Amino acid sequence: MDMALDTLSEIPDDALLVLFANGDAAAARALNLRLTPRVFAQAMRMLGNRAEAEDVAQDAMMRLWKIAPDWRQGEAKVTTWLYRVVANLCTDRLRRRPSVGIDAIPEPADDSASVADGMQDRARLDALYRALDTLPDRQRQAVTLRHIEGLANPEIAAIMDISTEAVESLTARGKRALAAALAGRREDLGYSDG
Repeated sequence: MDMALDTLSEIPDDALLVLFANGDAAAARALNLRLTPRVFAQAMRMLGNRAEAEDVAQDAMMRLWKIAPDWRQGEAKVTTWLYRVVANLCTDRLRRRPSVGIDAIPEPADDSASVADGMQDRARLDALYRALDTLPDRQRQAVTLRHIEGLANPEIAAIMDISTEAVESLTARGKRALAAALAGRREDLGYSDG
């Protein structure tokens, strides 16, 4: 028997996955509504291409559904497993891509109130992405997961299959490199010390 979606909102991800594995369609819908936007957002940030991000999100969710019957509660967080799958799928796609200049990547859509604010936000984002693109892959992934996704270091360590100390080192080095890359741009990007 399916439970109502609102009654499932408080149930942890791993319990919903087990319910799905036992045939509960409402649990699958609730988990899908909860996780797909996060998975898509991570893929979009890594790939910068909506169609590819949608494909990766769909592939990652399909992999989650396939492993549902074998999921062992308490061994790993569903989100950690899923972020790792997305990161791996995106990395595979990026490796297969021909090298493309940053200018060929479309600017992200901006819903800001004014044109001037939109232009400023786009310039800041462009500067950040250009600076992120200069980082080694592992540093970029750690910085993105920590400071854009907002994940904690232990969760990032699990996703990247490294120690928490290695995550701290990667993010610290990445932040220093980003600060150095953006140091001379404060005024052009509209930041003032006053």
